[in-house]
Amino acid sequence: MDPISAVSEELAEIEGQINDLFRALSNGFQKLEKIKDANRQSRQLEDLTDKMRDCKSLIKDFDREVKSLEGGGNDANTNRMLNDRRQSMVKELNSYVALKKKYSSSLASNNKRVDLFDGPAEENMEENVLLASNMSNQELMNIGNSMMDDTDQAIERGKKIVQETINVGTDTSAALKAQTDQMSRVVNELDSIHFSLKKASKLVKEIGRQVATDKCIMAFLCLIVIGVTAIIIVKIVNPNNKDIRDIPGLAPPAMNRRLLWNHY
Repeated sequence: MDPISAVSEELAEIEGQINDLFRALSNGFQKLEKIKDANRQSRQLEDLTDKMRDCKSLIKDFDREVKSLEGGGNDANTNRMLNDRRQSMVKELNSYVALKKKYSSSLASNNKRVDLFDGPAEENMEENVLLASNMSNQELMNIGNSMMDDTDQAIERGKKIVQETINVGTDTSAALKAQTDQMSRVVNELDSIHFSLKKASKLVKEIGRQVATDKCIMAFLCLIVIGVTAIIIVKIVNPNNKDIRDIPGLAPPAMNRRLLWNHY
C-alpha cells in the first residue's frame, strides 16, 4: 500500500493527478524537440504552460492538505515523508519550468533572427541605390534633414505620451489616496456606530433591569394594599373576630362605641 494512501486518500488522489501531469509534461517536451515549425512549437509551449499551471495549483492543494494533517496526530517520520514528497514535486515542476523558459527564449531568438533577415527585397534595395546615386549632395542632405525632423517629431510625440502617462498615473494615485481616506473615514464611522450600539445595548439592559425591579416593587405594594384592604373588610364585616388584631390608627367598631356610650 502506498504510504501516502495510508495517511490520507485525498493526498493520494492529488498525488496521482500530479504524477499524470508530470508524465504529460515529459511526453510534451519530448514531442517539442521533434517539432521544427515555429507556430506548432508556440502552440505546444502554450499547452505545456497550461499543464504546468494546473500542476502548480495541485501542489498548492497538496501542501495545504499536508499542513492540515500536521496537527492531526501524525508522527515525525510521516510529516517528514510528506514534506519530502512535496519538495520533490516542486523540484520536478521547476525543472519543467526551466525547460519551458529555454524553449521560449530559443523560439523568441529565432523569431528575431527571421525579422532581421526580413528586409526589403533585392529589387527595392537596388532601386534605392540607383535613386541615391542620381541625387546631388544637397538633395541627399535635404532628405537627411527631413528624416531627422521626422525623428525629432517622433521623439516629441513619445515625450508627450510619457508625460500624459505620468499625469494619468498622478491623477490615479490622487484618486486612490482620496478613496483610501474615504474608506478610513467610513471605518472610523463604523467603529463609532458599533461603540454607540454597544453603549445603547448596555443602557437598554440597565433600563430593563430597573423596569423589572420597579415591577417587583409595585407587585409587592399591590399585595400589601390588597392584604390591608382585606383585613379592613373582614374587621368591618365581622368585628367580633378576635383572631384579627386591630390595625393601629383604625377606629374601633361602631357597636363597641355605642356600648361605651350607654355605660356612661
